[in-house]
Amino acid sequence: MNDTHSIPLHVMAGVLRDAQGRVLLAQRPAGKHLAGFWEFPGGKLEPGEPPQPALVRELNEELGVLVEPQDGVPLIRIPWHYGDRGLLLDAWQFTRWRGTPMPLEGQALNWQMPWEVDLTTLAPADRPILQALRLPSVYAITPADVSPCDADAWHAHIADAIERGARLIQLRFPLWPAEQVRDLAERLQPLALQHRARLLLNGDIEGARRLGPGVGVHLKAAQLDALTDRPLPWSQLIGASCHDAAQLSLSVHLADFATLSPVAPTASHPDAPALGWPRFQGLAEPAALPVYALGGMAPTLAEQARRHGAQGVAGIGSFW
Repeated sequence: MNDTHSIPLHVMAGVLRDAQGRVLLAQRPAGKHLAGFWEFPGGKLEPGEPPQPALVRELNEELGVLVEPQDGVPLIRIPWHYGDRGLLLDAWQFTRWRGTPMPLEGQALNWQMPWEVDLTTLAPADRPILQALRLPSVYAITPADVSPCDADAWHAHIADAIERGARLIQLRFPLWPAEQVRDLAERLQPLALQHRARLLLNGDIEGARRLGPGVGVHLKAAQLDALTDRPLPWSQLIGASCHDAAQLSLSVHLADFATLSPVAPTASHPDAPALGWPRFQGLAEPAALPVYALGGMAPTLAEQARRHGAQGVAGIGSFW
């Protein structure tokens, strides 16, 4: 006999974004699992139903809107477990639809900018979808060989990058004392908050706790085994360095996104075996959080990375 609980329930989610960039959230009604939590509208496939027609049907039944499958852009697929019930949450983004969304199933609806949404109010499986919306396609990491004497120059360099559109930057200065890196983050913090950019300290959880909004942490791979709970509030972003499926699995309940490396050979680690795009995709797609391709990357490869299941690309040299 087949155990139906071992087969993940395929659920489609529609991320509707209006002309202002707001996204539509629906509140789960009383009497349902996770009642009161907010989620992206959608629903499960009927037996034998293809995914995209299922999403068209669900959005029409739930909201009274009509979307065209060809207008949808795949955003992220989230494998998740609620108890012993597994599901695959398949999120597609739409900026065009016909009709005005209405609460046809008695649910509350709310339009919000992605950065205004309180992650703690979302159903857990929907949180990675929101993070995928918030995160950029390019993640810049500072070079490791920068001298502490160059702090002022790098303050100007990073500030200029933020002004020019950089929205996710890891401050990785292994030659600097931790307090000097924290001081740099604090100096950049007002500008980062002004532009909704995120600064991440490399492995320095305590420094991120002290600095607060706009500053998060990028966890080293060695830290993943030592942590049992998310080390910062949901208002502070957490990344994680991963090299295999086990580390990606550990990251899901500790971090908001991960980097997976090395995708291609790098000058800094010429002997490290490269994953290549097929292996990267095989690891990234089953991960229940956004994943950046790292190692031998350049900003120009962001679209190629997305075609292989990535949030985007991360790197050092050509990112500056």
